[in-house]
Amino acid sequence: MKKLLRNIGLTILFSGVLIFAFYLKNNEDLPTGKQGIEADALANKMLKAINHNAYKNTRFLEWNFRGKHFYKWDKKNDIVKVSWDKNKVILDIKSPQKSKVFIDGRQTFRVKLVDDAIKFFKNDRFWLVAPHTVFDNKTERRLVKHNSKDALLVTYNTGGNDNPKDSYLWILDDNGMPTSYKMWVSIIPTDGMDATWSDWITTASGTKLSRKHKMKKGEIDMGDVKGYN
Repeated sequence: MKKLLRNIGLTILFSGVLIFAFYLKNNEDLPTGKQGIEADALANKMLKAINHNAYKNTRFLEWNFRGKHFYKWDKKNDIVKVSWDKNKVILDIKSPQKSKVFIDGRQTFRVKLVDDAIKFFKNDRFWLVAPHTVFDNKTERRLVKHNSKDALLVTYNTGGNDNPKDSYLWILDDNGMPTSYKMWVSIIPTDGMDATWSDWITTASGTKLSRKHKMKKGEIDMGDVKGYN
């Protein structure tokens, strides 16, 4: 028994050392940058590259998140249909208490499913439209040098992805198109983790949206992304 306990203890210790080493190797400090005209100019260059004006005029967005959560968002009326498993919530974004809940097609009154739909939507929406939110209320933008090139650091104080003080460093190509970002977010313990923004499409409404994101932990597939009026 003592030998077994010792082996278990050594395994736990070794695992802890590996996790700590991974953290030290991959953890990055949040970069400092300069707010002002130059940062906002780079943000506007990115918005032009992804046709943000068309996004603002897009009424409907459809996508899914890893084939698990399915969405149809009516941006004009602030209503989004959220479906997963046997559940469907017609979510009233501004007045969640007015939302309608269905299980197997039958209407029910399970408040928890509304809360789940809100949580899913906030996270999964951000992975679809994050570049379009860089001028959202109470965001801060800073110009940062990354690999000798200009990059855009965006910090959300409130609103945006609803995680206060989360920061994202956008890496852009020469035309201003996002290629990836680094994340300093409360739900991910490793600061500075990378995620790609790739497989861009031009939707029927004219705006551009990314359908795939690759990270060390795997890939996020946004499914059959659509934007239309």
